[in-house]
Amino acid sequence: MNDAPETAAATGITTPDPDLLREGAAAFSRLREQIGRVIVGQADIVDALLAAVLAEGHTLLIGVPGLAKTLLVKTLSDALGWDFQRIQFTPDLMPADIVGMELLDEDDQGKRRMRFVPGPIFAQLVLADEINRTPPKTQSALLEAMQERQVTSLGQRHDLPSPFLVVATQNPIEQEGTYPLPEAQLDRFMLSLHLDYPALEEEERIVAETTTPRATDVSAVLNAAQMKDYQALAYRLPAGRHVVSYAVALARATRPGTPAATKTARQYLAWGAGPRAGQHLIRAAKAFALMDGEPAVTTDHVRRAAPHVLRHRVLPNFTAAGEGISAGDVVERVLKEVKESAG
Repeated sequence: MNDAPETAAATGITTPDPDLLREGAAAFSRLREQIGRVIVGQADIVDALLAAVLAEGHTLLIGVPGLAKTLLVKTLSDALGWDFQRIQFTPDLMPADIVGMELLDEDDQGKRRMRFVPGPIFAQLVLADEINRTPPKTQSALLEAMQERQVTSLGQRHDLPSPFLVVATQNPIEQEGTYPLPEAQLDRFMLSLHLDYPALEEEERIVAETTTPRATDVSAVLNAAQMKDYQALAYRLPAGRHVVSYAVALARATRPGTPAATKTARQYLAWGAGPRAGQHLIRAAKAFALMDGEPAVTTDHVRRAAPHVLRHRVLPNFTAAGEGISAGDVVERVLKEVKESAG
């Protein structure tokens, strides 16, 4: 597959100023550095999370307890200088505990009126901690906020802050008393990031640094206005026709029962990714391109984003479960099959 960037005339999009690209790449390098003052290792996860911020996409963090999921999100908010709220999801959490509620007020003249009191969702960065521990009714309270960047109460629309980002966490091993996220809500997350155990050297460093006095001040690198400028810059990065075609081919290759499905998809998937997957592949790839200081998106950027974008959008079948094959395993195989067939 030819991966040379297409000309502006071919794409219809003007290539951004190289100086702006260098500034953007440098800014995100500084963000990585600040997060690295607190978070040891997890470089790929940090990069993917920063790409989600740049692409204005919500993120699902999945990992066993003790992998610093909550600390990572809090450190990200400190490095961004954004308003931050953490919502601890529990079985008794109600929708009003997230979005807010209407209260009856009485003024000095005795007139009564309803007043909306915003909930913790009204922040620029919201951590939905252990999101699968609350029932679907409460989980659904996030749907409008994540998709429309607003909440509705008694027919009145209340806009959320801008930028606005939800990062949710899940524990993959403790399933008692949990409520799996519905497919519609999973699809609202641009990326699904799976944190693994740290390497030996990293774990030794974690233990050493967290059991002795240590200053871990994090400085804000970008304010909200600057981040919105870089988000707009990433959106303008050109993605050639062959890059878009490749992203669409990846999404279609996961759909069993269709001519585009690969051998692995037909054998191990009950359901594949929808059209939003292709959109998110390109948006995330644009973010990676800007973070690399590249003037255009390549298929390598799409491949870098693909495991995080597709893993939570495919549903393994009983054959996969019987053979111990996960959604991530299927996505990796599909990536290889599409790459091989493309070139």
